[in-house]
Amino acid sequence: MSLYLIAKRIIDLFGALAGLVLAMPLMLITAIAIKLESRGPILFRHGRLGRDGRPFVMFKFRSMCQEASVLQAQLVSQNGVPGPVFKIRADPRITRIGHLIRKYSLDELPQLWNVLRGEMSLVGPRPPIPDEVTRYHPWQRERLAVKPGLTCTWQVSGRSDIPFDEWMQMDIEYVRTRSLLMDLKLLLLTVPAVISARGAY
Repeated sequence: MSLYLIAKRIIDLFGALAGLVLAMPLMLITAIAIKLESRGPILFRHGRLGRDGRPFVMFKFRSMCQEASVLQAQLVSQNGVPGPVFKIRADPRITRIGHLIRKYSLDELPQLWNVLRGEMSLVGPRPPIPDEVTRYHPWQRERLAVKPGLTCTWQVSGRSDIPFDEWMQMDIEYVRTRSLLMDLKLLLLTVPAVISARGAY
């Protein structure tokens, strides 16, 4: 294992632990708000693919109604993002609390637990859904060469405003040129990107 990967894992462990401790009051408030607004679990467990395509369960705060997966089939024609991903503006499946926590990426906070478990990193391409990966072009699969992350170049550059192919190119550029300096830069850029809520669906 390279010194970069060792240092990255150390940063991930300390960063995730610190993040969980500091965010605990906010996470508690978010959990209570979700439970009070709508029926269903507080956490959403979703199958994703990690490094080299290994499957794992990713955790998020639930931001949609309980019937979201069933309703998606009725909304496919409204997909606002070209490529295999599914995103629509004014998604009717998203709850009121869901809109707020998604706007500021609060729904992603439980993924700090995935970082602690070693399934994700603080920085890396966002973890894809298995069905999306089956529709990747061969060149796009290179983004699976590293652990997925909480934040990445795409996240700090406009999120859902970025076209799919450009998003893939950003991820692959990260895979090929990643370094501790780049990781730290992306972590710092994440704060203003989240506050501005640019590109949030």
